[in-house]
Amino acid sequence: MPHLYASHAPAPPFIDKNSGVPIESPFPRAVRFRTKPRVIMKTIGILTKPKFPDVKPILKDLVSWLREREKTVVLDNKTAALIGETMPHQKPQMAALADMLIVLGGDGTMLNAARLVEEREIPILGVNMGGLGFLTEVSVETLYPTLTKIFAGEYHVDERMMLRARIDRHGEHVAHATVLNDVVVSKGTLARMIEIQISINGQFVTRLRGDGLIIATATGSTAYSLSAGGPIINPSVEALMLTPICPHTLAHRPLVIPSTVTLEVVLTGKDEGAMTTFDGQVGIAMVQGDTVTIGASEHRTRLIRFPDHTYYDVLRRKLRWGDSW
Repeated sequence: MPHLYASHAPAPPFIDKNSGVPIESPFPRAVRFRTKPRVIMKTIGILTKPKFPDVKPILKDLVSWLREREKTVVLDNKTAALIGETMPHQKPQMAALADMLIVLGGDGTMLNAARLVEEREIPILGVNMGGLGFLTEVSVETLYPTLTKIFAGEYHVDERMMLRARIDRHGEHVAHATVLNDVVVSKGTLARMIEIQISINGQFVTRLRGDGLIIATATGSTAYSLSAGGPIINPSVEALMLTPICPHTLAHRPLVIPSTVTLEVVLTGKDEGAMTTFDGQVGIAMVQGDTVTIGASEHRTRLIRFPDHTYYDVLRRKLRWGDSW
């Protein structure tokens, strides 16, 4: 479940649209790769998707392996029930206790993990049990040698930019969320176009008619945006990407903008069924006049990486670059 707040929560500050002056200091430009762990990894949280086939034996073996090495294992109550254990924790409680999070799943489970540990920014190791898996780092077959390296401090931390988004309706705050991949304003389930107006730092950019708009981070450039014709952007690039979805005017093309700006998307048409979705997992129904405001978050997702696996290795492997067809 994304980090979605109730309407009475204070809206996150961004940049004043009139003066262009930040209302809140921008987040510090942290070094993207670190070679030493910030914390002693004593308490290990495990997050998984219970419906994955064969997850039970993998989870049970992993828990036993960690306990043999005197690690404290914390699971949420549903994950614990998979292996016949009882733990009182909900997912947010489990994430609050952990020094590190192991994710058994695909990219969807990784996105959930990123939001769970958003404010703590603890390192996350993704174990690919899904499909394409751009965010997951290791396979089940290499899990235990990988963990041995991690506990010896032999790894990098790749810090990924996140976005904060809020929705305002008639001057009132509706909801806001933090995402790692993207915010999507779309037509929902109805087969009709929507109309939106796009502004950057209070400056009008364009009006768009089509199936919607994807606002993605560089991390999200290999997700929905890629399917919609957007470019692939190295995650080290501090940028936002606007990718139109099936625009009515072919002149509308993907646009890359700095991560320091504030983006506003206003639903201008009377479009029943329009939605704003956060990382493709939770959607908010929109009405005419709703404004989605998006900017860079001060928090980062910290992914565990290894120097012998580069981003370009991942692209070649996942996209099958260089394969004969």
